[in-house]
Amino acid sequence: MKAKCCTRRNRKGSVLVLTALLMVAMLAVLAFSVDLGYILVARTELQRTADAAAVAAAWQLIEEEGWDGSPETVATADKYAVSNKVLQSASLLAESDIDVGRLNNPTDMSEEISYGDPTDYNAVEVRIRRTANQNGAVPLFFARAMGFQNADVDGQATAAFYTNLRGFEVPAKPGDRNIQILPFALDEETWNGLVEGTTLDDDWEWDEDAEEVHPGNDLECEVNLFPQGTGCPGNRGTVDIGSNNNSTADLARQIMEGISPSDMAYHGGELKLEDDGEMELNGDTGISAGVKDELASIIGETRIIPIFSDVVGPGNNAQYTIVKWVGVRIMEVKLTGPMNKKRLIVQPAKVITYGAIPAEPGDGTMSTLVYSVPALVR
Repeated sequence: MKAKCCTRRNRKGSVLVLTALLMVAMLAVLAFSVDLGYILVARTELQRTADAAAVAAAWQLIEEEGWDGSPETVATADKYAVSNKVLQSASLLAESDIDVGRLNNPTDMSEEISYGDPTDYNAVEVRIRRTANQNGAVPLFFARAMGFQNADVDGQATAAFYTNLRGFEVPAKPGDRNIQILPFALDEETWNGLVEGTTLDDDWEWDEDAEEVHPGNDLECEVNLFPQGTGCPGNRGTVDIGSNNNSTADLARQIMEGISPSDMAYHGGELKLEDDGEMELNGDTGISAGVKDELASIIGETRIIPIFSDVVGPGNNAQYTIVKWVGVRIMEVKLTGPMNKKRLIVQPAKVITYGAIPAEPGDGTMSTLVYSVPALVR
């Protein structure tokens, strides 16, 4: 009888010991889970901060028109790193945490950033770190009992944009899905003279702070989209984007609102240069006073216009050979009075657009001053 009681006591003691061990193990797992969860929160917030800093810096890179050593791109990344706190603390960037360069194909995850022509840079890589040497390592709690005081955690992101566009498609983003293309074509010779500096007209200036156009000089020359008498290359008139029978009302809508998905449907949902670097667009009757109010309402705004190398036929029968897309700003509009006084003045300007179709390597220059919206690529 005594032996049975002893056996029962031994079994009871073993159960208690096993229970205690299980409780210790469960507490250890719980403690590990708490610390692991804290690390995951830190990593998520670091990644969010790196994403925001990279995208913002890429937008600034477009504003700078390439990397010229200006500190603004780096300053923008710093600003977003500080304002997007990690574990309620601001993160500072070291010089080695920001990399600016070129990605020829941003969708190629294996491509390394290159550093050829700084004016053609299109990518910003940002790394946000929480280590003992930078911003402080992530503190641990229960793991300290096992000798682990903190953990090093980081987040890294790369944002990029396309600088050479073949054309455009209907944007997938919700809301406004129009492409801001002005349906007026300019001849290639005149455009080249403008960007090469042989065009000397500089009568208007863009006040970026006030977001207004004023008479004056801003060291950015202008060109007139409207024909000046006879002998101009082509007609510098309107082109049909969408229906071949665009009315004045259609043109007015496109001036104000851009090219709609229904307009794009006439071109198979895409408006782009073909493999030979060209596309054909029908001409229209020309720029008329019927759209002067609409054009006047977008003075100061930027638009994309097509550049043509050749045009055959007059008016509605004209056929334009489009070879490039460029960005311009509307500076002045006057479409009444004598022909030699009429004008639609534009100057080169950056345009950032959704729905961009990038050119392939080796395609040559298909656009100037027209960029895709910066996006995270890694």
